[in-house]
Amino acid sequence: MYPHSPDYVWFWVKALYNLIYMNVFVDTFVFIFYVEVSFIASKNKDLFINEKIRAKEVMVIGPNGEQLGVKPIGDALTLANYAGFDLVLINPNGNPPVCKIMDYNKYKYETKKKQKENMKKQRENNLELKEYRLSVTIDKHDFDTRVRNSSKYLEKGHRVKVTIRLKGREMAHPERGKEVLLRFKDAVSDIADVEKMPTLDGRFMIMMLMPKKEK
Repeated sequence: MYPHSPDYVWFWVKALYNLIYMNVFVDTFVFIFYVEVSFIASKNKDLFINEKIRAKEVMVIGPNGEQLGVKPIGDALTLANYAGFDLVLINPNGNPPVCKIMDYNKYKYETKKKQKENMKKQRENNLELKEYRLSVTIDKHDFDTRVRNSSKYLEKGHRVKVTIRLKGREMAHPERGKEVLLRFKDAVSDIADVEKMPTLDGRFMIMMLMPKKEK
């Protein structure tokens, strides 16, 4: 095969193509591998502790937050072991990396407990508030309809606001509005607790209901 023959040129074209193809394949494989490892690492929230820490020297923080200075990793592990705790890498990007001497199992327990409490508070804050408006002269059909609709909402775990707007001479007898609200409270007492008893705010008598707490 001569250097300037078509077969010679085609041979090198195919060789170059195969080389490029293999490089692309390798790069793609490396990229996929990197993404997979990164995903697994992101799912794992545990910190590096004790012998898993690879740094040669670290900044050490004591159990009570005191600065113990930069120590070789062996000395830092000895201090943690002497205190009966773990050496936990809390800032791997520090220069040097920062470690804290602590009870790691207790730390994880408290962290999970705080996360659950925060999630609970978030769920409570995300609860929707539905308002139902009554009147002093509301008839039985409308009253029962609002009781039925609010019951469905309370059963879903949401809060309910019940209001009555006092009109004209009704302002002279706010107790009538309160009586209607208390009657409404009694109608849903099997699934609701009173968060706020009926109170007068300007022309409005307002009562807040919340889902009954499980015992």
